[in-house]
Amino acid sequence: MVRICLQRRETIHPAAENVAKRHLGTPRRETVDLVGKEVLLFRCVSGKEAESVIAMDLPFQIFIPFGRGGEETNRRIPPASLQLPSRTAETYYELVVTVQQGQSAQNRYTFPIPLQRYDTLSTFGMYNRPESKVMTADNIITLGISLPKWSYGPLDPITVYIKLAPNPDWMSKAKRVTIQKITLAIEEEITFNPEGDEPTKKINKIAKHTQPVGTKMPDAGYVTNLGLVFPARDLRDADGIIKRGKPGFPLYEVTSFTTTSTLYKIEFFLSIKVRAASPHVCPVGMLTGAGAHDVSPRHHPPATDRDMSHGPASMQGGNGCY
Repeated sequence: MVRICLQRRETIHPAAENVAKRHLGTPRRETVDLVGKEVLLFRCVSGKEAESVIAMDLPFQIFIPFGRGGEETNRRIPPASLQLPSRTAETYYELVVTVQQGQSAQNRYTFPIPLQRYDTLSTFGMYNRPESKVMTADNIITLGISLPKWSYGPLDPITVYIKLAPNPDWMSKAKRVTIQKITLAIEEEITFNPEGDEPTKKINKIAKHTQPVGTKMPDAGYVTNLGLVFPARDLRDADGIIKRGKPGFPLYEVTSFTTTSTLYKIEFFLSIKVRAASPHVCPVGMLTGAGAHDVSPRHHPPATDRDMSHGPASMQGGNGCY
């Protein structure tokens, strides 16, 4: 009997970047899931326990699930292959061939196979609708932001329209506020064990741009446009050669991308921080983030900052389709 299946291995080790924690912290956690269904390729004719085979071609097809699946994990769209630096998290796929000889002898052979994303989300029309948000930290100044689209990929320009408006009911206090600088940053948020009892998060800033302002709040408000380019990783070395990647892991132009797995989840947030000061007003820091389909608050309360952020829906990692 010969069977074949596609298997997904997911591992996380949040402390892998620290040498001391790597050995003293919690061990690496791993989970193994079957993608789709196992396919039977060959079986002896009825009444025989074994057959003599010298060579045999066994064509097969394995269908990758394409539905949400609800609680049935085997029907969900599988996440793309990915390995984060220091192997803090990874998704690995392999073809598993099982050869059974007789009643007891059974051998398993594994072959790594990468599953790569090819959906150019930042070019899809459904993501090109503008998205805007208005918020305030202390009811004295209101921050309004607008994005032309909410999906970005490597080397995509990100332009944000920003408007700071004084509260007309507190105009005397708003005029005393000095807008010192505005900072635009892209943050990568990795959530380990998102469906568990104790999820942990790690935030990395992958791009940042600061624009000094140094002006008092005008009566009509302050308007500006800030932009930066989503960073990309050069796959070529100094000689212009693309080195062979690790088996099972495709080469991406980004370190990571928006994805959701069983053991980890990666999201990206576009953060806009406005630093303003006033001799009579002590602003309260606030940071909120918009994910792919929801808005989730996060708090980073500096003493004299008004922080507000907006999150694009996704950061893509490849071009094409599975």
